[in-house]
Amino acid sequence: MAASISRKSRKRRILPGFGVALGFTVLYFSLIVAIPLAGLVLRAFNMTWDQFWTTVTAPRALASYRLTLGAAVGAALINVIFGSMVAWVLVRYRFPGRRLLDALVDLPFALPTAVAGISLTSLYASNGWIGRYLEAAGLKVAFAPAGVVVAMTFIGLPFVVRTLQPVLEDLDPEVEEAAASLGARRWHTVRRIILPELWPALVTGFALALARALGEYGSVVFIAGNMPMKTEITSLLIVIKLEQFDYAGATALAVVMLLASFTLLLLINLLQRWMTRRQHLLGD
Repeated sequence: MAASISRKSRKRRILPGFGVALGFTVLYFSLIVAIPLAGLVLRAFNMTWDQFWTTVTAPRALASYRLTLGAAVGAALINVIFGSMVAWVLVRYRFPGRRLLDALVDLPFALPTAVAGISLTSLYASNGWIGRYLEAAGLKVAFAPAGVVVAMTFIGLPFVVRTLQPVLEDLDPEVEEAAASLGARRWHTVRRIILPELWPALVTGFALALARALGEYGSVVFIAGNMPMKTEITSLLIVIKLEQFDYAGATALAVVMLLASFTLLLLINLLQRWMTRRQHLLGD
């Protein structure tokens, strides 16, 4: 009897056995991710510690870290706020042009980053459609740190919207209606019913938008102006060192960004796991 049940369970499997699937997974992951990253770290060991430390703590490098990390976190937070609103409108309301708006959300995915950079620069430059009014109000975007935030926000928006949409679609509006019928105010309903369901997706969207912003290059270099110590991101500094044939320096900066990205994503994943576990405990 047990043998027949085991035979039936094996027949139901679509993919090969665990050993073959695991071996292919490890091989694929190693070739695409692990080996290139390991090679990057190993190449950094060709430098002495003093050389490595001098390179990664140079004033120009520190300024690029501050701008890159600060702008990436700021852009991710902006996308969490406004991306949540966009996702809510797309899921909960029906209006003319909704499908077009939904399709436009994915535009930063398909648009070449250079095209995005040129478009943003033409809009926010001092003679651009938007930039002329902003500069008249005393706010400079193009060729300023604010332009870096704008570019990173543009390319990170779809990650938040597409992460939240499935969760909002599964969230039954009748629960909110029941809370309202029991006398709950709107903010109370949002805080006690909607947000607990959205927190894991919000954290995931924030992590994806942050990771995308940290690695962005093409759209940022056009609108930033690339002034050393002011609007120069770390990715551009790495490219500059490569053009100067300073491969060791470029590798050192790349290792710093790799460690920073890994640490941030690890902390966010731990936070997401803790929030999911806490939500399950409260639900039980």
